[in-house]
Amino acid sequence: MHPPPDPDSMPTPAPNSTDRPLRLDLESLSGLYRSGAARPADVAGEVLARIAARGDDHVWITLRPAADLLGDAAELTRRWPDPDTRPPLYGVPFAVKDNVDVAGLPTTAACPAYSHVPERGAPLVERLLAAGALLVGKTNLDQFATGLSGTRSPYGACESPLLPGLISGGSSSGSAVAVAADLVSFAIGTDTAGSGRVPAALTGTVGVKPSRGLVSTLGVVPACASLDCPSLFARSAADGLAVLSVIAAFEPADPWSRELPAPGPVPPVAYPLRIGVPRAPEFFGDTAAEAAFAEAAGRLTGLGHRIVPVDLDPFLAAGRLLYEGPWLAERLAAVGDFVTRNPGEVHPVTLKVLSGGGALSAVDAFEGLHRLRALDAETRRAWASMDVLAVPTVPTTFTVAEMLESPIERNAVLGHYTTFTNLLDLAGISVPAGTTTTGRPHGVTFLGPAGSDTLLAGLGAAFHGLTGGPAAPVPDTRSAAASVPDTRSTAIPVPDARPAPPHAPEARAVLAVVGAHRSGQPLHGRLISLGATGLGTALTAPLYRLYALNGGDLPLPGLVRSTSGGVQVEVELYDLSPSALGVLLTQTAPPLGLGTIRLADGRAVHGFLCEPYATEDSPDISHHGNWPAYLLSLPRP
Repeated sequence: MHPPPDPDSMPTPAPNSTDRPLRLDLESLSGLYRSGAARPADVAGEVLARIAARGDDHVWITLRPAADLLGDAAELTRRWPDPDTRPPLYGVPFAVKDNVDVAGLPTTAACPAYSHVPERGAPLVERLLAAGALLVGKTNLDQFATGLSGTRSPYGACESPLLPGLISGGSSSGSAVAVAADLVSFAIGTDTAGSGRVPAALTGTVGVKPSRGLVSTLGVVPACASLDCPSLFARSAADGLAVLSVIAAFEPADPWSRELPAPGPVPPVAYPLRIGVPRAPEFFGDTAAEAAFAEAAGRLTGLGHRIVPVDLDPFLAAGRLLYEGPWLAERLAAVGDFVTRNPGEVHPVTLKVLSGGGALSAVDAFEGLHRLRALDAETRRAWASMDVLAVPTVPTTFTVAEMLESPIERNAVLGHYTTFTNLLDLAGISVPAGTTTTGRPHGVTFLGPAGSDTLLAGLGAAFHGLTGGPAAPVPDTRSAAASVPDTRSTAIPVPDARPAPPHAPEARAVLAVVGAHRSGQPLHGRLISLGATGLGTALTAPLYRLYALNGGDLPLPGLVRSTSGGVQVEVELYDLSPSALGVLLTQTAPPLGLGTIRLADGRAVHGFLCEPYATEDSPDISHHGNWPAYLLSLPRP
């Protein structure tokens, strides 16, 4: 492990005229650089001083030499003297989990004997460097990214900065602590079973777990290749989404990469969303955590959303397959040859976990795949009634000593609400939810179907704003709770004024969808691919009838404005650009078309309407109230 830098070798900071601490969030750094109050080298020097002050905290496996980091920072100033031409992450310090390749630095996966020095960095790292970010070093992890505790590393166990003796969570332990301790602005992790969310909850950071395939896994040491996902830790959902927009890209050479909607800026808070919560949540006896989650659900209601109790059993059953099913063999396939040749170099708990994969057969693999497909079908029924699923990130917390007493059993507890996410192809974001009455950190994770990354970030930002974090833009007069004061010292002033946005926001349209384009329905992906952002559900004015159209390969509803006897029909609302609306118009075939729909609150929005002639022999299903309810009423095949 690289020793911390010597503080005597650090640059001497300029006097601090405002006596305010340096903030490493993206907006603050951008303001400093644009105003000329600081240069990247000043920020790099401050970061190195902070790392030295913390000493050997087990966060880092490899730190870059101070001269290299400061040299890169100076080069940024020379290369981009004009603030208007600077790349999006200009001068932003970051860290990388040490199972992700960085050219010229060792990749150990927290196993010294496995160490190798790659000639090329992972595409996600190269994209960050091209965007002007400053790499500080590589962080500690649970060995081979197997574990959620942060205690399975020969480089030591990272503790949470929030409470002495508390685990930081894993496997991306060092990355989470580097952000939580204000050593970097953001850090790259990975998330197969919850490694990008569990540490976020335990360190009070935001953990972004993108849709699988949105960020390439090339250059990442596989843990479970079909499920692996790079993740990131940041101070806010806005920072997380800004970084995600840089690293998200389709990589043709990556067999797991896929084209998904590109993340955009954090959207305004949307009302109302249908937010699913576990009908019978499990907290393993932690009554304080149970009360904290109930309070969090109340905050969501206060934001204007509708809480929907959900049977979580099929989700949890899917999650159990990760360590009790054939995916354990996939973990062994990733590093099995090394483990077989070098059993003495592998952490004892990691070795015990991986060894279970050797007894699984091809029959076990297919049985597991078939079981997962069946459970996935069950969860799709739940998605018909909700837009987002909200769960506790962890049901309870443990100290390092408690984790070492029962490492495998308590690891399973930590993953109770996280292990199913990638198996069921969901995106997620974990945000801080304050502390419980016992003083332990608490986090909430918002989950949605693949492609919903931007929507989840908007909800996460709004919720985080209620707990003292940065808030998303809110289209009403409510204000977020005040930020927790930062008492650390620095020599770099923070400007009070925020820079004005460079461009006016693009005009947007609101679209009401009735059936096939709704979440969980066959054409939903087409809508999301056009950059649409969900705004929740709404009721039409009592002017319409709903029909199940006969004929065609795809079941379709027909919403018709009625001259008499109309009812209210539930629709989903989406925000999208006028150009995307035009594309939808060209994709829509008769008898459906785009028209104007009147909502119960008086608004007139765009929406899918049906020509009346097409409903003459079609059943009137208006009494169901919406299309998903009608589909649920049909006999199962």
